[in-house]
Amino acid sequence: MKTKGPKIPDSISETLRSSAWFGSRDRNGFMHRSWMKNQGTPQRMFDGRPVIGICNTWSELTPCNAHFRQIAEAVKRGVLEAGGFPVEFPVMSLGETLLRPTAMLFRNLVSMDVEESIRANPIDGVVLLCGCDKTTPALIMGAASCDIPTIVVSGGPMLNGKFRGKDIGSGTNLFSMSEDVRAGRMSVDDFVGAEACMSRSAGHCMTMGTASTMASIVEALGLSLPHNAAIPAVDARRYELAQNSGREIVGMVHKGMRISDVVDRRSMQNAVKVNAAIGGSTNAVIHMLAIAGRMEIPLSLDDFDAWSREVPLLVDLMPSGQFLMEDFYYAGGLPALMREMGGLLDGDAKTVNGRTVGENIADAECWDRKVIRSLDNPVRAAAGIAVLRGNLAPNGAIIKPSAASGKLLQHRGKAVVFDSLEDLRARIDDPDLDVDEDSVLVMRNVGLKGFPGMPEVGNMPLPTKLLEKGVRDMVRISDARMSGTAYGTVILHVSPEAAMGGMLALVRDGDMIELDVEGRRLVLDVDDGVLAERSAELPEPPRHSGGGYEQLFMNHVLQPEKGADFDFLVGRRGAKVSQNAH
Repeated sequence: MKTKGPKIPDSISETLRSSAWFGSRDRNGFMHRSWMKNQGTPQRMFDGRPVIGICNTWSELTPCNAHFRQIAEAVKRGVLEAGGFPVEFPVMSLGETLLRPTAMLFRNLVSMDVEESIRANPIDGVVLLCGCDKTTPALIMGAASCDIPTIVVSGGPMLNGKFRGKDIGSGTNLFSMSEDVRAGRMSVDDFVGAEACMSRSAGHCMTMGTASTMASIVEALGLSLPHNAAIPAVDARRYELAQNSGREIVGMVHKGMRISDVVDRRSMQNAVKVNAAIGGSTNAVIHMLAIAGRMEIPLSLDDFDAWSREVPLLVDLMPSGQFLMEDFYYAGGLPALMREMGGLLDGDAKTVNGRTVGENIADAECWDRKVIRSLDNPVRAAAGIAVLRGNLAPNGAIIKPSAASGKLLQHRGKAVVFDSLEDLRARIDDPDLDVDEDSVLVMRNVGLKGFPGMPEVGNMPLPTKLLEKGVRDMVRISDARMSGTAYGTVILHVSPEAAMGGMLALVRDGDMIELDVEGRRLVLDVDDGVLAERSAELPEPPRHSGGGYEQLFMNHVLQPEKGADFDFLVGRRGAKVSQNAH
């Protein structure tokens, strides 16, 4: 007597990508199903259920994402609950805290990993597990190029840091305490003692750093369920959101709701304005430009300036304020903030749960007016990212006014120039450095090609001899980025960068530099003829040609005003597989 094999349905929905792998009765169908069954997968999982990829950036070398195994399990429960087939897959994980020379060097590499992993596998929809800074844009960029149904689940912020009866915030208090140590106001033993007090639970930075900012951007774009941005990593509601997201992605696949059906220019405008209202990271600019480029949505530096110019700072969070992400969630989170913004936002923009932004936030309430302010009582009046132009930055530079000193937003001072990060570290504490509190610190060759990778070093440490005199801020200019947890009157992303022959390469010690944030001007006050002579004498820029991925980066990375993506990655390529070997 012959044993009958499992019944394979005569027809599996041809709308599912996965049917090309699992839906046939031939040798290939046998192979694809059989090898999946070595994990104990029953035949019924191949009966036309949507296959949901769970893209996991878990890594113990990315502390922000070290709890993602548990997050993934919650997503799987939701997928199974909705009748889907969850499959978890890993991609390279980027941890800002440990990765050298800088995590930004590898953002585009991870986006390639994500894009090709989605396209090459039987995936109908994808849940992106993001946390630390670069994982969020990298995963969205890769998924956007494939343009399949996509939902994001962020890992959530750590609990508030607690040190000697006070709240301390990731990065922000690290920078301030570090300067206190250099100025002799804090002992090294106390400094080391604060380490465990700052990072005391799973999760990413609990300040409004880049991780929290990008989680907020995701929610503002409509790519996550409400409250994704602020639920603490260790709060049970984070796992509830993950399970609900697993349910939601199955519905998105059945509806054929791709990422391009959710995010459009209206969504981008909402996200830019939300970034202003939360005092979000300057890194949001470069990441949103890259995401928009992948989605073929027009977005420019000028849009950031125009859309956020009149948006007030409404969230009183470090580094622009005093509270932390845990407080933000308890106060009502991003839905409460977005409802407070009212007519500043386009309520008709779509979201992954099928409802509009307006519908999602209609009943949101604010529970703490100290944390989330009203429009008539903002933390600051107009605090969005300001885009500066002038001969020092013809293609643009940016500054975050909400984290700057008001008295320095219009300033004229003599340049003190550092040719590299190494040069800065070697000379910044030199008691003979020719610098005073009115000087403008300039650092170059720390851009995308000059470093390479554009590290978060733009918030240069102040000279020790000025710290000892009580100076707490100075104008600082570079072609680098800075951590979203950082603060100060820091001008970033100067373009073109010095290594590309930009004007930053021509600045000399003693040159006068004028900053006018209100007028959006950044000017090197040197005669054009002198600048032309300096340009002719410029040495060849440093070239990092060690081969491998770094060489690919050097050959193809775009400048920051283009999102720092690779020129050959911009745009949507879809999920169709060009060839099939089996």
